[in-house]
Amino acid sequence: MTKLLIVDDEPLVQIGIKSMLQWEELGIEICGTAMNGKAALEMIRQYQPQIVITDIKMPVMNGLELTKTCREEFGPIPLFIILTSYEEFSLIKEAMSCQAVDYLVKLELDPPSLKTSVEKAMERLEELKARESFRQAPGQPTLLSYHDKFFMRLLHNLFENREQFSIQAKDLGLAFSDSRYLACHGEFISRSPSLLDASGQMNLYSSSLQMMREILIRYGGCHVISLDKTRFALIFNFQENDASGVQTVTAALDNAGAMVRNYFNVQLTAGLGDVVDDPLCISLSYQEARQAFNLCSEEDPFVSFMQTAAGSMKNAFNLSVFKEDLTRAFEEFDTDALYDTLTAISQLFAANPQRRLQTMDGACSILYLALSLLPEGEELLGDIFAASPDGYRSIYGMKDVFQIVQWLELLRDGLCEALKTRRKTYKDHVILNVQKYIINHIEERLTLNEIAAVFGLSPNYLSTLFKKTCSMGFSEYITQRKISRTKSLLLEQDLKIYEAADRLGFESAFYFSKVFKKVEGISPREFIQAHMNTPEES
Repeated sequence: MTKLLIVDDEPLVQIGIKSMLQWEELGIEICGTAMNGKAALEMIRQYQPQIVITDIKMPVMNGLELTKTCREEFGPIPLFIILTSYEEFSLIKEAMSCQAVDYLVKLELDPPSLKTSVEKAMERLEELKARESFRQAPGQPTLLSYHDKFFMRLLHNLFENREQFSIQAKDLGLAFSDSRYLACHGEFISRSPSLLDASGQMNLYSSSLQMMREILIRYGGCHVISLDKTRFALIFNFQENDASGVQTVTAALDNAGAMVRNYFNVQLTAGLGDVVDDPLCISLSYQEARQAFNLCSEEDPFVSFMQTAAGSMKNAFNLSVFKEDLTRAFEEFDTDALYDTLTAISQLFAANPQRRLQTMDGACSILYLALSLLPEGEELLGDIFAASPDGYRSIYGMKDVFQIVQWLELLRDGLCEALKTRRKTYKDHVILNVQKYIINHIEERLTLNEIAAVFGLSPNYLSTLFKKTCSMGFSEYITQRKISRTKSLLLEQDLKIYEAADRLGFESAFYFSKVFKKVEGISPREFIQAHMNTPEES
């Protein structure tokens, strides 16, 4: 059950919210109520609710102060729905800057509007869970969000085959059932950047991204992928018979652009690729979108690839040529492969000094891959480019190919040095997460190829790494975990031997008994009899 906390200094409002919906039917448990922000903060620390409905104006600590404090202390969860009696623009804007899910006026509050806001929070919660499904232990490197890694692979054509794509999509609960897809590449530009420090700029970007996401999903299917502190990618999907698909995307971007400009004084620009009919061709649409993006301006903020002058942006560098080496380098912390691959790309760029825009596009693609695929990518790249006033974002100001190549070589040397020192702890963490995945899916039929695909690793690499780290083979580990699980099923749930065998995915009761005896030294029947006799004998 999802936990929800209600915070309001009016008891009648608390009672009204509690009775307004059938919370259990929504999968929600109300874990408590609080009269002010300070009391609510203590309850959040104690009960860890995922959703908080809070008034703005309260004694001791108001709702906005509570939201800001929780963002600093806990991160994106709990999610907040803001209640107020004041329809003031400044409060709406401030609530959005705190990344509130929704803003409700008390006088207009009714069951449908409350349910809509709560369902929106539940959807956001599921998205956050997917993005943080394998969270790192404190101070340790982690496998980055599988959600983000999946989309970066999709945008850059880094899947080894359709099977790997399908397995990862299924594991993340992503259905690519539509027949048309269109990719965009965009950026938020603050019109008053000098008034914000680094933290303020990041908050502005997050708030703008959230508002854009809320607007775009009203127009249809859309995935929003954050690339760095200002840039993002979009993937729209629609049906073949939707002739207005491209027009709908443009209308959605126009609306989102107007909203973020009015609320946050931010300019939205985006390049649009052509429509494709296969999700594995989204990378082609995205490559076109990045090329079109280079022609965006304040006067013409949304440019489609079809609008670009013939040949003006063609022959862009296609990083998919290097996809196998790049994938291995980033996923396996293979610094030799990383150095050789980035050196080859640098040489390719240097050999084409007249193609600055294409070189810039290629270097930015590598930047986004590093930010998304490497553990603590943002912090890692920040350290590498610490001497630059703009950090790693200095790439956007490069005037010629020579400067871009220098930037890429600095990235290459810094990454190789950093990854060498982190390789061992990262590999240990890979195996830890694979083991967690096996335990959580132990009653399914598990294969090396499928689990390797889920984690974006090659089967051979995962098998070798597993054996080195665990002192046993991959299949042997799964077998032992399955037998351990069947022991509890046989004793605690009183299942028959054939029922336990079927539940754990063994092909037959005979084969299960054979494996069980090999691992435990006795047959399942002997195991049951031994544990049934033990209490009587004692």
